[in-house]
Amino acid sequence: MQKPAVTIMVKAARAAGNVLLRHLHRLDALNVVEKDRLDYASEVDGLAEAEIVRELKRAMPDCAILGEESGASGKGRATFVIDPLDGTSNYLRGFPHWCVSIALVENGEPQHGVIFDPLRNELFTASRGSGAVLNDKRIRVAERKDLSGAVLTTGFPPRERARAGAQLECIRELLREAEDIRRTGSAALDLAYVACGRTDGYFEAGVKPWDIAAGMLLVREAGGRVCDFRGAATGPVDARGIASRQLVAGNVKLSQALQKAIVASGYAAAFD
Repeated sequence: MQKPAVTIMVKAARAAGNVLLRHLHRLDALNVVEKDRLDYASEVDGLAEAEIVRELKRAMPDCAILGEESGASGKGRATFVIDPLDGTSNYLRGFPHWCVSIALVENGEPQHGVIFDPLRNELFTASRGSGAVLNDKRIRVAERKDLSGAVLTTGFPPRERARAGAQLECIRELLREAEDIRRTGSAALDLAYVACGRTDGYFEAGVKPWDIAAGMLLVREAGGRVCDFRGAATGPVDARGIASRQLVAGNVKLSQALQKAIVASGYAAAFD
């Protein structure tokens, strides 16, 4: 049975999804801001986040918020970590791969997570200790035991371009065994797809708490593992940990193999 907090988060995610869908027909008219080099936000990001915050505050007025667009506010015991539009670049180009991501975090750890893909009407939910679900059906990570034949996903965030050479070398080494490495443009959906077994593993640097908080929980509750490039815990995913970080996800054996390959390629050393 869905937890009460998840019910609230689902309502908020669907409300934001409706905002995003309504603006799809007027992408050319949206006001777009370059937050950082090659890192964009549009007015619809802000509108979707405002809709999420409105729904969450209506149900839990004392909660704290950490939003990609609005930053940190409030000092509640729990923090809602929000990415109103993960995959903004895709959205602005009409590329149909983006989502809404919301996590409820306590003491730095996600307790509940929701990732909603409005275009496909796919709703991924998880609660700590209760498993992960896609549209009311339990999901599990894939069972592949090593990199041989694996399909992996990654990203090339603008803030990590200085390490692009090390990342490309890592990809070259991974492709000696893996079937393919794909770049979809949405870290949240990448993690959701690992959780439901559509892909075998995921790795990326430069991700922020709002990119990964809900997806991390989905992977864990689907039987998988998440860690950084050195195999360590990723740190708090609330306002205490807003710095960029690295992430590896997959089932236990695959994630270990992927993490070790990242170290062996020299990519992990680029962050030392």
